[in-house]
Amino acid sequence: MSVLTRSRTRTVLGSIALVGASALVLAGCAGDGGTPAESDPPTTETRDLTLKIGTILPQTGGLAFLGPPEEAGVGLAAAHVNEYAETTGLVLDDIVWGDSGDAANNAWQTTSPRLISEGVSAAIGAASSGVTKLFLDDHVGAGIITFSPANTSVDFITWDDNDLYWRTAPNDLLQGEVLGNLVAEDGHSNVATIFLNDSYGSGLNDVFNDVFGGAGGTVVESQSFNAGDTTFDAQISAVLAQNPDAIVLITFDEVYTIGPALLNAGYPAENLYFVDGNLKNFGTDENWPAELSLEGAKGTTPAGPAADADFQAAANDWWVGDGNPPLTDFSYLNESYDAVILLALASLAANSTDPADIASKLREVSGGEGDGQKCTSYAECADIILAGDVADYDGYSGPITFDEVGDPTEAVIGIFQYGADNLHTRIDL
Repeated sequence: MSVLTRSRTRTVLGSIALVGASALVLAGCAGDGGTPAESDPPTTETRDLTLKIGTILPQTGGLAFLGPPEEAGVGLAAAHVNEYAETTGLVLDDIVWGDSGDAANNAWQTTSPRLISEGVSAAIGAASSGVTKLFLDDHVGAGIITFSPANTSVDFITWDDNDLYWRTAPNDLLQGEVLGNLVAEDGHSNVATIFLNDSYGSGLNDVFNDVFGGAGGTVVESQSFNAGDTTFDAQISAVLAQNPDAIVLITFDEVYTIGPALLNAGYPAENLYFVDGNLKNFGTDENWPAELSLEGAKGTTPAGPAADADFQAAANDWWVGDGNPPLTDFSYLNESYDAVILLALASLAANSTDPADIASKLREVSGGEGDGQKCTSYAECADIILAGDVADYDGYSGPITFDEVGDPTEAVIGIFQYGADNLHTRIDL
């Protein structure tokens, strides 16, 4: 497994997945997700804290397929926090669930004010970087934390957020680096891109172009479209006219139109590349034409270390137990779970539910500052904090290790490939 850094780009040899500030060995880095640690009981008093959080995640819109695993991660983490409440004294109050929608349906306009009015310490979301931009200033003004499990736009690196914006998803500097090297490593030299013209799509497209060009490739055509567009004939024609040997699709649900159009035009599926915004299991998706095969196509998404089957089963059990159909996708499940665990640990460390106090401890409990003891479950980390020491949580999404702007500096980008059944399988591990 090759290591990439955020400060420089280099060609990757072999399957690529791990990106971060330093070399890591991630095997077994995630713990049991809530089973009390087998250690001496805490030697200090427990807390008396009631933490209130809400969600602003996609129940509707172009990223609605990400909503179930994200909400399942939040719900399972909350359950694990509350299972240990008798020991810690911290209770995670009933979650205020809300829809972010997307930039087209603006469901966030209802959810964001409701979260503020209900006095949450933190809002988990949104999934879309473009949507988060629409409400982030309001949340900062209200003094609440916005903690996204899926935002990847580089624009948040320099956002004036008063230290109240955090994310467990790596920014597009990391995914773009992996994607650019993947396409080059696969032997492609003349590539085209079709991308959404927003902060997510443009940012990821720019990073991909830089990395692919640095690896010796040529981007022969880049075509953009706007949110809400429904026809893409001009973009598809312009791209195909350049006879590219690979096409990268940086889209959301527009993939349901663009993908079939390319395949029906005879473009080989094995030369298509997807990203986190559209990497779906189309074989179980009634909106994808069953007769159109994506066999051989690849895609990238922040995915954490090797999938933990027991953890995914636990998340699915929680989700189904809440009256929902079984999960068919686990994208950003890890990052959503870890966001809640980190908030609870920071609240414990600060002995406060005030958002500013929690934010002041998030870097510490992630290992971004201080000399903390490594721990891999909420219970284990909570015991360390209650004993008067510093905890350094490594979660299902990786070591995390927040930097000074609230970005994870160590993360894993997964590489997936579609089979004949139009379902994708991880191939980088």
